[in-house]
Amino acid sequence: MNLPRGVNCLKCGRAEFEPLKLSGRGTIYCFTTISRGGSPPEFSAQQKLVGAYPVAVIELDEGPKIVAQMTDCKADELKIDLSVESTFRRIYEDDGMIRYGIKFRPVRTSNS
Repeated sequence: MNLPRGVNCLKCGRAEFEPLKLSGRGTIYCFTTISRGGSPPEFSAQQKLVGAYPVAVIELDEGPKIVAQMTDCKADELKIDLSVESTFRRIYEDDGMIRYGIKFRPVRTSNS
């Protein structure tokens, strides 16, 4: 899993970073549902199609926390500490250009 790196370290101000390979797996730290009128403009088309959509703060297995849309699940399936994995999906369309990126989905066992 690759994420864009920051410009400078928020703690020390350095601009040099060491690459860290992330597994793309983690757990839900907290979550919410974005309802009508609460989403940024680039997500208004998505909201018109699907209505409210879940967003979570994911604590990755390696430690960092990131914010991401959830996919392949219903909002009522989400809970704190739920195991999730990253997946590459369509994020939104802007001026005829489709933007893709990382979303997360619950880890499904063979029994689910």
